[in-house]
Amino acid sequence: MAWTYSNPVRIEFGADSFDKLPALIGKRAYALVTYGEPFFDELERRLRAAAGPSVLTIRDVAPNPDYRLLTEQTARFAGHAKQPEVIIALGGGSVIDSAKVFAAAGGDFATVKTYLETQQGAERLSAIPIIAVPTTAGTGSEVTCWGTVWDEANGKKYSLARPSLYPTHAVIDPRLMLGKPQLLTISTGLDALSHALESIWNVNNNPVSANHAVAAARGVLDVLPKLANDLGNLELRSRMAQAALFAGLAFSNTKTAIAHSLSYPITLRHGVQHGIACSFSLPMVLRSSRLPRSLASFGSTSRTPRAAATA
Repeated sequence: MAWTYSNPVRIEFGADSFDKLPALIGKRAYALVTYGEPFFDELERRLRAAAGPSVLTIRDVAPNPDYRLLTEQTARFAGHAKQPEVIIALGGGSVIDSAKVFAAAGGDFATVKTYLETQQGAERLSAIPIIAVPTTAGTGSEVTCWGTVWDEANGKKYSLARPSLYPTHAVIDPRLMLGKPQLLTISTGLDALSHALESIWNVNNNPVSANHAVAAARGVLDVLPKLANDLGNLELRSRMAQAALFAGLAFSNTKTAIAHSLSYPITLRHGVQHGIACSFSLPMVLRSSRLPRSLASFGSTSRTPRAAATA
């Protein structure tokens, strides 16, 4: 069987790896994309003290980045005489997805909108480098080349997918995940589990992605129940972050499958958090795929039906 696997993201993993960020930025002008909350204000202060001030900071990222807000945020880039040479995405999946939009838009969201809706105009998209610093364990966006974009007014979801949108670096510091609320921890953990399982039964499954996916699924199933009741445990946070990373490395090559496809209308119509929305269908899909129940058999070469991939 012929197969390929590729992922260009350099990974810095471990407690206090956030401190490596200034060296990765170097002397480049940077934009910071993050949340406007006290926890992130303190991280911004630390980064500013070590790397200097950003040329632009976007603090009003919302869950499920939407056309309307992205249009307004992207325009802020166009208004700056000094443009960023790198974008720092510090936060959860919505922050990293938003950063990918800004990296591709070149200050004009209309170019991204046209590409999303017509798949035309790729030559007009820009490609500002991204350094992703996830503060939750689940999104996997720090090691993928696509970001989810929502058009809530028209009830649509798009995937912005370009090879140039792989972050150059993923800085994964489990210490930044300490104390995250229980519901957020569970939701993002279930998102990682969905990434892993959907990668296993995916039509694009290959031996490398399968190894990552099996390790991820086993890790999530072992760690998440413990972590949900011990949110301040750094060891559990580290293990969960690693499982989520492996899930990201798996589906970065296979894409997701039916559980994610089913989740989008649940989120759009009912406001259910993404990871929770993905998890509803996992047992049903697992049964219908006829894959063995034991994770020891996941990724095997047995000829079982596989799900088509979705971005």
